[in-house]
Amino acid sequence: MRRTLGYNGRVVATVKLVLLRHGETSWTLERRFTGGRDIPLSASGQAQAEAIAAALAGQTIAAVYASPLERTRTTAEIVAKPHRMPVQVAADLREMGFGAWEGLTRDEVVRRDPDAWATWRTAPHTLVAHGGERLTDVAARVRAQTDAFRTAHDGETIVVVTHAIVVRLTVLDALGLGPERLWSVDASPAGITEIELGADWTTVHRMNTLAHLAEPA
Repeated sequence: MRRTLGYNGRVVATVKLVLLRHGETSWTLERRFTGGRDIPLSASGQAQAEAIAAALAGQTIAAVYASPLERTRTTAEIVAKPHRMPVQVAADLREMGFGAWEGLTRDEVVRRDPDAWATWRTAPHTLVAHGGERLTDVAARVRAQTDAFRTAHDGETIVVVTHAIVVRLTVLDALGLGPERLWSVDASPAGITEIELGADWTTVHRMNTLAHLAEPA
């Protein structure tokens, strides 16, 4: 990990986040809102986690973190295995709570609550009708967790296994953008994003890459 000079001339280390969305679940394929439901990885999701592990096996990693939910913990355990390190659970990495929408498909939400769905797609930071978490509250806990990583892993690279909304919010915050820009970035199952955070700058080295999932020629 490189070190740079801050404005005060002090040498400041950077921290690199290797940010992963968990592998597929059956609900991912059905396009259901999962939120806090503890849905396990599917067989294809397990294979995707193995592909991530192979892609990251050669990197020097200081720690592996995951949200408390099974789909992220399982993905993280597979990724951590080549590095022979435990997975550390961080509650603030959990997925956004979607309240009454959890378990429903997108089409079901559109039919049952078209106005709330329109709000979610056009001004997601204002949505409250679903009875779940406010996006702004999720963004606040995600920022707090990122700040904790900066303090705990000065000069190190860490793997963070989390969920689609958390990945999006982490990238947006790193780029100085707010949660209202949620749909400006994507977070596919098993996608890899790398963000380097300095004292007063950010570099996104890769965003939602999926090349590691490609079938061998």
